[in-house]
Amino acid sequence: MRTDPFAEADLTRDAMLGRRVHVFQPREGYRAGTDPVLLAAAVAVTPGQAVLELGCGAAPALCCLGVRVPGLRLAGLELQPGYAALARRNLSENGLTGDIWEGDLAAPPAAMRAERFDAVIANPPYFEARRRVPASDTAREVARAGETPLETWVATASRRLKPRGFATFIQRAERLPELLAALDRHLGAPELWPLLPREGRAPRLILARARKEGRAEFRFHAPAVIHAFDSHESCGNRYTDRFEGVFRRGEPLIFPAKLR
Repeated sequence: MRTDPFAEADLTRDAMLGRRVHVFQPREGYRAGTDPVLLAAAVAVTPGQAVLELGCGAAPALCCLGVRVPGLRLAGLELQPGYAALARRNLSENGLTGDIWEGDLAAPPAAMRAERFDAVIANPPYFEARRRVPASDTAREVARAGETPLETWVATASRRLKPRGFATFIQRAERLPELLAALDRHLGAPELWPLLPREGRAPRLILARARKEGRAEFRFHAPAVIHAFDSHESCGNRYTDRFEGVFRRGEPLIFPAKLR
């Protein structure tokens, strides 16, 4: 748990979306990779709508989304005060405003409970703490693994949504059964979109979207391939055209079907 603010010497300033976004992150501890960029790109919102991120960390996803879609009402909930302070700084760094609340998503602060949102997004910890060797950095461990079940993440998202609002999650493929069960209990019209690291590989990540009071049937979309060619050696870190647009040009990652 990171309670104290980060010292300047302990931070780096990193570029995203082809340098359209810059975020401060700790040199040691939890550092955002491509996952929050993917999550932000997959959210179908328009100016004037309100978006909440659960477990926002230093807010890279909120920053990417806010820069891509100007005029959003942004908000985030973060358990660790040190990261919540970074989130506020990063919003300001990118010319954005929003509310960053501190607290546990199982018992959110009253100010957050008083509001409803058009969209809720989340990048929950990928691992269950009891099933892995803990990271040496406690703040990183909180971000990467947690005791809070995915059920609680989905239930909290559902409670904060307006009627017909939607939630979008990014999660590791091996936790798909748990995520699907939670979506079935708390939301409707679920959609899954597997992300393949390369053609012919098994999916590592899944994007999931569901709607409050949605009634449409479950959809499992054809996978999207992130990297070009079949190996790192043959192409380095080159992305397919779709993901080159996401990572370098800040383009949206549009789900294969419209919200229902």
